[in-house]
Amino acid sequence: MKLLEVRSLSIPEVKVLRFGVYSDNRGYFTETFQFKQLQELDILGLSGKTVLQANQSYSQANVLRGLHFQYNPYMGKLVRTLHGRMVDLVLDIRHNSPTFGFGLMYDMPAKISSRELEWIWIPPGFAHGNMYLEETAIEYFCTGDYSPDCEIGISPLAADIRWDWTDKTLLSELQDYSSWIMSDKDREGLTINAWRADNRIELFEYGVCEGTKQ
Repeated sequence: MKLLEVRSLSIPEVKVLRFGVYSDNRGYFTETFQFKQLQELDILGLSGKTVLQANQSYSQANVLRGLHFQYNPYMGKLVRTLHGRMVDLVLDIRHNSPTFGFGLMYDMPAKISSRELEWIWIPPGFAHGNMYLEETAIEYFCTGDYSPDCEIGISPLAADIRWDWTDKTLLSELQDYSSWIMSDKDREGLTINAWRADNRIELFEYGVCEGTKQ
């Protein structure tokens, strides 16, 4: 995997990995993922962990998904856009975290002609979702098995999410409620205040669920 850059976003545990594409007059080739490389570099805190599940998702334009997270087991996600335009949504749900209740949006368009591509890493302790500004397919790897009985959702439309670090144009897209195609489950998800009062928040302690506290 030809890693060009690894950088943290406004919430430092959330990282973007930019990698190169080899192209010529025939087309292109790229190694999109090399687990041993990332594990040895310990860029994402993957030491001692492995990828257990790979998923692919297709969405029409104006679809909004999330914000989802789970426990027993916790799940980290490594996400990339295959084609189209996905904006990744990430929300810190860890109690005692200095960025609890803060969300960020990261715009991840991808075209066949792209010379560079990206992954975004969302560790355990964060709720995750996506908004699609055009017809899009994405791929994501998970560090835990899906556990529907232990899944929790916060509505991406919750008025008490702090989007302080979000591009105003993207935020205005999100807040145009009438235009989004959503499941009832996602639309009726918890607010931050409801999550703060939920006993399960104790399972998401800052520095513990994401494996950074010793």
